[in-house]
Parts: sequence; C-alpha cells; structure tokens
Amino acid sequence: MTRDAALDHARHYADSGRFQADLAALVAHPTESQNPEARAELPRYLEQAIGPRLQALGFDCTVHDNPDPAGGPLLLARRIEDPARTTVLSYGHGDVIRAQTEQWREGLHPFNLTAEGARLYGRGSADNKAQHLINIAALEAVIAARGHLGFNVTMLIEMSEETGSSGLADFCRAHRADLRADVLIASDGPRLHPDVATMFMGSRGAVSFDLVLELRDGAHHSGNWGGLLADPAMILAHALASISDRRGQILIPEWRPDSLTPQIRAALDGLPIEDDSGPSIDTDWGEADLTPAERAYGWNSFAVLAMTAGVPDAPVNAIAARARATCQLRYVVGTDPDDILPALRRHLDAQGFGAVRIVPQDRGFFHATRLDPDHDWVRFVAASLTRTGGRAPHVLPNLAGSLPNDVFADLLGLPTIWVPHSYRGCSQHAPNEHVLMPLCRDALQVMAGLWWDIGAQP
Repeated sequence: MTRDAALDHARHYADSGRFQADLAALVAHPTESQNPEARAELPRYLEQAIGPRLQALGFDCTVHDNPDPAGGPLLLARRIEDPARTTVLSYGHGDVIRAQTEQWREGLHPFNLTAEGARLYGRGSADNKAQHLINIAALEAVIAARGHLGFNVTMLIEMSEETGSSGLADFCRAHRADLRADVLIASDGPRLHPDVATMFMGSRGAVSFDLVLELRDGAHHSGNWGGLLADPAMILAHALASISDRRGQILIPEWRPDSLTPQIRAALDGLPIEDDSGPSIDTDWGEADLTPAERAYGWNSFAVLAMTAGVPDAPVNAIAARARATCQLRYVVGTDPDDILPALRRHLDAQGFGAVRIVPQDRGFFHATRLDPDHDWVRFVAASLTRTGGRAPHVLPNLAGSLPNDVFADLLGLPTIWVPHSYRGCSQHAPNEHVLMPLCRDALQVMAGLWWDIGAQP
C-alpha cells in the first residue's frame, strides 16, 4: 500500500504490452462522429469498450442518449466510495474525426494500431482514446496498490466532441446532481515537450464564419469585361487585409483582449514553444511586442482557413461572380464572445465593405476559459506531477486550442485541470496520427501518482 507500488503497477502495465493491446482494441472502433455512416459505432464504443472496464472497477455505468438528436451518446459512470471525500469529475471523448484512409502512409491504416519504433499509429490514438485509457488504467493501478481510491470519481465520456460537443451542455445541465464534484481533472491536447508533463487550466475559444461577396449572376469573359466589372476576389482580399495587418496583428479593437496581465505573462515566461516535432515558427508573424508563448496562449489569433473564387481546379478566362473565405478567430478570456461577429460587422461597414456578408458556421464552438494559476488545485496537481516526474511541469493558463471546458468551468462551476498525454507532433486531425509509447508510459505513472495523492488527502 505505497505510492511507489501504484507507480510500479502503471509501469508494468505499459512494459507488459497490455497498454498497447488495449489501445489497439479502442482504435479498432471506427468512431467517426463526422461520418453519418459510422453512427452505430458510437454507442458500441461505450457499451463494449469503456463501460465493461469501468464496471469491473466498481463504477455504476449508464449510457445516455444525447439530448441533441444530432449528437452521439454519453457514458456517465460513478464510483462513490464516501460522499464525504473529494469527488473528481473526469472526461474524455471516444469519437474521432474522419479517417482520411487514403491519405495515410503506405503500411498504415487508421483503425489498425501499428507500432513503428516509439510511435503507435492509429486514428484517435492521440485524440482522445489513449488519453482516457491512461487515466482509467492509472485508477486501476491505485486500486491494485491501495485496495481503494480514497476519493470518488465520476467519469463522463462523450461521442460528439469532434462535432462541437453537441448536446453536452444540455446533458450536464440535466444531470447536474450526478456531476457534482470538487474539481475536473481530464486529459486532452498535447504536452509542450514530450519529456515534461504539462498542465493547463482552460482553453481558447473559437468562432468560425464565412465572409461572402456575391456581385452578380454568373462569371463574365475577362477580355470583354475586364476593367468594367468589379472583381469579388480582389474586394474580399482587401476586406480580409483590413482585419489584420501584413504580419497578422489584429486591427479590430474589440478582438484585442485585455486579459494578458502581468500574472499571466509571468506564468508564460520561459515556456517552450518550438521543438523539432513541428514546423519552424515565423518569428515576424503575430503581435510584435509579444513573445511566441504569449501569442499562442495569451492572445487572439485570426486565420483564413480557406478561400475560393471561380473554379480553382479548372480556371477559365472569366471574372468570377462570387468569392468566399472561411475564417476563424481563436480567442482568450477577456474577449466578449457575443460581440465578436457584431464587432466584425461594424468594422467591415466602417471600412467600406458593407456588401461583404458574414455567415456564421452552424458548428458550435467552445467559449474561452481560464483558471487562476495560483488556485489551490493548480498548486496541488503541479506538486504531484513534480513529485512523480522529478521536475516541475509546464503550467499553461489555457490551451491554445479549444475544448468544451466552458461546460465544466462555467456551467458546472468547477476548477478545471487538464493533464495532456500527447505531444504537438502527433498529427492530430491529420493522416498518420500517433502517440509516443515512452510518453504514454510516463503519463501512466504521472496519473497514478496524481490519483494516489488525491486519495491520500486528509
């Protein structure tokens, strides 16, 4: 009944090959929530892969229909040892993005876990199947060593995260009593460096929209009409250029947050932002007076995700009638989400682009959240990760990407701590997605130590 025994159990689970085998079984479920033809796979993952494992751990498990007919089912599992003890809410998602099978490298298939050196390839390996598998296996390690957890756990696994977590907020609102907890501890996203544990306490929000300019019916010959007809692609390009300058600095005042405080800058100071697992950072892009870490985690970023005019794959000598750009704003706390698109409308009108329409995308996105880096739970988790890893973790105020953390932080009112088990070069949302076996082995120990320490509290 020692902490080291729990860590040894977690290490053995990794070294014996059982972790890889269990992950292969999860990856084999083709749970593409973006693919209507895979809808039947979503409940099977919960009923056949996750539910039985949690039941064997003493959890009471129920698979619920999503209150949103467009969303997949949700698994609510509870192990209550003593209502007077700490209760942890944990979360994961079993759905994955589209497989993109034809784009994977030769010898790889998205739903067959393939080991090559330190890498385990498979769709959903990093996002999010390995991550919630690690957390469940770490609970098993503590129970094996201690005989019990010493705290209560509620586990929520959804199957709609990759489609914007449709129905999650309504479900949590309806099941608020069952989800009552002292803290959320969950795993998603990447570590800043594969060899060092990372923790973050929120995420940036995101709003996606199209800018559309339609000037006439049909295209017209560029020789006969060139110089006489306005070009929608050129006008739209100038409209986009009015949103940010040539180095990507945002020019809409309402899109410039007020939350990059000295405390947040101090928390971000010295954090690694570039390594050999991804592309080289363009140092002359983004807000000029911010560090790269401050741009990614403490500021807003505007991106044009796609643009079309005419027929790009088969251009003809004609002035297009229509142009469209799909855009996205990633934003931090300190930005009013309800004023993002109205502020853009005011800006475009003031710049003379009143004809450009703003079309919000149907897919919902998550609001920005952030927990105070000095919160008691932040200090507790950081101390536990330091004890296990032998060095302090990287502590981020919030993830650069987006998660449904607003449901837990704002709706349920919980302090939220995320401990990710992937790395930035994992090809998440791309072909050849993978996790690193050494990182997973380390994460199993980190989480076993954290679960043990929570159960050891008086």
